[in-house]
Amino acid sequence: MATVIGVKFKNNVKCYFFDPGETEYSEGDGVIVETQRGVEYGNVCFGNREVDDKEIVQPLKPALRKATERDTAEHMKNLAERERLIEETRKKVEAHGLKMKIADAEYTFDRGKVIIYFTADGRIDFRDLVRDLAGLFRNRIELRQIYERDDIKLRGALAQCGRPCCCTTFLKDYEKVSIRMAKYQGLSLNPSKISGCCGKLMCCLRYENAYYQDMAKKMPKVNSVVDTPEGKAVVTENDALRGEVKLRFTSDDGTVGIKRMPLSQIRFSKGKPGKEEPEEDGDDLTDALPPAEE
Repeated sequence: MATVIGVKFKNNVKCYFFDPGETEYSEGDGVIVETQRGVEYGNVCFGNREVDDKEIVQPLKPALRKATERDTAEHMKNLAERERLIEETRKKVEAHGLKMKIADAEYTFDRGKVIIYFTADGRIDFRDLVRDLAGLFRNRIELRQIYERDDIKLRGALAQCGRPCCCTTFLKDYEKVSIRMAKYQGLSLNPSKISGCCGKLMCCLRYENAYYQDMAKKMPKVNSVVDTPEGKAVVTENDALRGEVKLRFTSDDGTVGIKRMPLSQIRFSKGKPGKEEPEEDGDDLTDALPPAEE
């Protein structure tokens, strides 16, 4: 076991472990910590706590001290510079004709470096841009290329459900999402309906995936023939949420009827399990999905 504190940075929802040393911290305290990119200002999300060594990513960086009023004032000053840094950088990018989009920019806590985050379709030669920015801001410049999901996480956006995107509110890490999950849930494979603001498959497709996978094993296949209390019928649709099956009955005189029945009233042969299809990654919807519906 080791004693740690949890620290969050800016609007990041992920909590990082730091060694508190001999100091007692409380939730909400400002704290100055040592990170891979230097000294940073953060906020304590939970105070001194013992956790299992397996949960800690080594080496465990130290918390240097509690933030003073002066530290907090310096941090707020750095945040206030964000819009200016972004705007000036965008002007320089446009002047150099580079195909890159500036997502965010910030000073490190000690103002020893300006970090600029950008997205681009490929590799960018930004050596001339760095020289111009170094002369403009009179500081060291670090350009970091990020992906579309990280861009949305930094800037924030509203998802199709009308709420802020999961990655900006509670989602700590991205988990793999596949098109197969959308198929299990019976969703339209129209990219515009199952894609998030970042253009990738929506993270929420995974949340109920285990339930749909379990129900898919219990329900009959569409177009298969099943036995019911009213005779044989053909499956036309499965409703996993209600646990019901939509059936088509055909009488002796050729009359066709449609009826829904609970799964518990249906008898069918499950047969041998088929070979699992490889999961398709959702990073490139253009190749993986059919054209969008009109």
